[in-house]
Amino acid sequence: MSPETLTVDLGDRSYPILIGSDWLEQLGPALRERSSHERALVVSDNRVNGLYGDAVLASLANAGFSAEMLVVPEGEQFKTLDTCTTIYTYLLANNYSRETILAALGGGVVGDLTGFAAATYMRGIPFVQVPTTLLAMVDSSVGGKTGVNHPLGKNMIGAFHQPLLVFVDLGCLRTLAPVEFRAGFAEVVKHGVIRERGFFDFCESEREALFALEPQALQRAVRTSCAVKADVVSADEREAGLRAILNFGHTVGHAVESLTNYSLYKHGEAVAIGMVAAGRLAARMGRFEPAEQERIERLLAQSDLPVRIPAQLETDAVIERLSKDKKVRGGRVRFVLPEAIGRVFIESDFSPAMLREVIEAMRE
Repeated sequence: MSPETLTVDLGDRSYPILIGSDWLEQLGPALRERSSHERALVVSDNRVNGLYGDAVLASLANAGFSAEMLVVPEGEQFKTLDTCTTIYTYLLANNYSRETILAALGGGVVGDLTGFAAATYMRGIPFVQVPTTLLAMVDSSVGGKTGVNHPLGKNMIGAFHQPLLVFVDLGCLRTLAPVEFRAGFAEVVKHGVIRERGFFDFCESEREALFALEPQALQRAVRTSCAVKADVVSADEREAGLRAILNFGHTVGHAVESLTNYSLYKHGEAVAIGMVAAGRLAARMGRFEPAEQERIERLLAQSDLPVRIPAQLETDAVIERLSKDKKVRGGRVRFVLPEAIGRVFIESDFSPAMLREVIEAMRE
């Protein structure tokens, strides 16, 4: 299939999302069109570097960049200031100036880390996202949110820093572990629930084709998800209003992730749990048809995604962690809740007892 280009429209900071397959050799030329810098540092983890590092370095070198690779530890538990300091130290020790581009080659952890390092090194240098997981392709690489975790919460330390471009190679999905694909699919489903009912229908009907990595289905899933996110970010870059809808599933999801030390669930798996919780809360409030909620829950379960909160997490602990969520306003947790598949609303005015009932009923 032919490559496609979407645009995140932010005036003079607009940038393209380039979507193709088996075309990593085009990364260097695409980046050279947008930058005259000479040095580039690629940040990746050991597994992704082993798969794609040489191809990316060769592409950058062929486009005239002096490029090196820095490998960081793999996993959400390493998305920390300590790992970020490793990046700073390498840059400083090797005399990287502001005339440097960072390239994030990997999943959401590498993208968030590298973006935050770029946002803060010498008060900001450019970077490019080269996502290799489904979740990073459809969600975390687009929009400029960067950051690291704190022991008391996920993504509590961060900055908005838009990339020069997002370069998606769908061929990378062939080497993705099934659990990682499932986690990314949760974010794909999210985009259908918050904005595109027809896309949710597509996720239901083409689920098997997507999990079989059928090229046309994959390209549509990634393109539509990126288009939804690009549209929302273009309208509300810094989450003053509309962009908050992208947090559907992330309120309870982040609580579950942090309470399990980022070791029990992939991010997308935790988001699946959070989407079920949000849907059940909306249904309990009488704002969402139970049959619609059942459709969401069924699609997630059929995709081998978790739809329950682990029993070892006490209800009180979940509620206490929710109180530390970034979206708390005036001491009240703000939830993104569905009112129909394809349409959501933001609500903080609900009974705490109702939220407790929903969480308790989901524990198993």
